[in-house]
Amino acid sequence: MRLATHLSVAVALVLIIAKGYAWWHTDSVAILASLVDSLMDAGASVLNLFAVRYALAPADASHRWGHGKAEAIAGLGQGLFIIASGLFLVTEAIQRLLQPEPLAAFPVGVSVMVLTILLTAGLVAVQSYVIRRTRSPAIRADSLHYRTDLLTNAVVLLALLLAQLGWLGVDPLFALAVAAYTLKAAWDIIADAVSELLDQELPETQREQIISVASAHPKVLGVHDLRTRSAGRVDFLELHLELDDHLPLMIAHEVSDDVEKAIMAAMPQADVMIHLDPVSLTEEQLDDKIEAVENAEGS
Repeated sequence: MRLATHLSVAVALVLIIAKGYAWWHTDSVAILASLVDSLMDAGASVLNLFAVRYALAPADASHRWGHGKAEAIAGLGQGLFIIASGLFLVTEAIQRLLQPEPLAAFPVGVSVMVLTILLTAGLVAVQSYVIRRTRSPAIRADSLHYRTDLLTNAVVLLALLLAQLGWLGVDPLFALAVAAYTLKAAWDIIADAVSELLDQELPETQREQIISVASAHPKVLGVHDLRTRSAGRVDFLELHLELDDHLPLMIAHEVSDDVEKAIMAAMPQADVMIHLDPVSLTEEQLDDKIEAVENAEGS
């Protein structure tokens, strides 16, 4: 995660220098749009760098659940950065539509945008690997707007080519398209961050998986009051297991440990808390349960 954040900052700084040079020579509003986007990327990446460093700190006496939500706060900040850049692009593109200007230094603009696409693609590949390993919300948010950049940079390149052919109005129109796509990406990032900060439940498919894994233990009679939430890379789960009220405490504790291990095998990033509830069985239910246990042990 630290590697991904440092690499993100480095790529953003290189692209700011390259795009600034290209915009100075071409006066393209589409390149300006891409430059502003890179400036926002740099700000968001620096924010990510500090947020990830803080989020990776172990739990302490003041933060017993860890510091994982710092990543969601960083994602929220990134979304606000991106909204600001999108609104700025809308203003600049409308002004250029009203006052079209020819582009200059075409080879410089094309070269810089090709370099931008290659560097961004490399960064996204590294981030995808990190996301698979860590499920980091901050890296995921960072990767989302760099993936957006891949498309927008390709659009800017196309705008330069068409403007060179004499279609001057295409440059600001493409800048407006970039702005619209940027604002949509910002909305997605903010929605994900707010969901985590408000402790939204995990998706229903994951909740069903948790209940299924817990119910699979032969001595578990039922599962209820499942509560879930995420904080950074960790999913926090709380659930109640229903066990036969005649089970000795030691056996009940072993069942709880077995269920916890099974859930963590299915969800390695989970932090599981289990409460045991005694349940009285009728004679018929007890016979059915004994038969089920014998069948499970026989298989």
